[in-house]
Amino acid sequence: MFSRLREDIASIIKKDPAARNAWEVITCYPGFQAILMHGWAQWCWTRGMKWLGRFISHVARVLTGIEIHPGAQLGRRVFIDHGFGVVIGETAEIGDDCTIYQGVTLGGTSLSRGAKRHPTLEAGVIVGAGAKVLGGFTIGAGAKIGSNSVVLKPVPAGATAVGNPAHIIKREVASADSEAAQLFTAYGVTQNSDDPISKVLHKLIDHAASQQEQIEKLSAALSGAGIVCDAAQKAEKLNPEQINSLVD
Repeated sequence: MFSRLREDIASIIKKDPAARNAWEVITCYPGFQAILMHGWAQWCWTRGMKWLGRFISHVARVLTGIEIHPGAQLGRRVFIDHGFGVVIGETAEIGDDCTIYQGVTLGGTSLSRGAKRHPTLEAGVIVGAGAKVLGGFTIGAGAKIGSNSVVLKPVPAGATAVGNPAHIIKREVASADSEAAQLFTAYGVTQNSDDPISKVLHKLIDHAASQQEQIEKLSAALSGAGIVCDAAQKAEKLNPEQINSLVD
């Protein structure tokens, strides 16, 4: 137990530049305290003392603002940063080195007792502030969930999910031991990770602008041949820069 606590403290100090020493982590980090108390609650839960496990979980929620069901499975070096409003359901499984920010819900959409109702996070997953991951599916290793996203389906390993409902941004191609794969990314935000819907809209706008240019050339050619298109002359011209700015 003490080796795991030392790992948790070292992980927090590594990931959070505001953490200055172990004593500060132990006394001032609700995420660390919630995980510590979850260990006590889970010990009771797995030994048949269900009420005591739930009561310890309830006390932890009152003290830290973080609710972790005693049946949830947490790996090593899990970091709950800030943590207020985090809810982790009974059948949730969180792998090693995962990071969860404030306001996150790992919830279920099923009412079936004994079923796998809550998500599984594989190793190294980052869940941004306010994100909701709802259902008994798996978030692949190293995946990132953008802040305030609502995830309703599996996310592949190494991918980033953003939006409501969340959609997948193309996976980063990087080996497991590369510097890019080991880089810690705060709040699940990555550089150059534009919203794919925004990219599609920009392409459609550019395509429309190109068509407008071709139509103007055809209209000019027809006018030169003595054929005048009155409707084309009266139509309002597309301003791609203005529309692109609205999409951004």
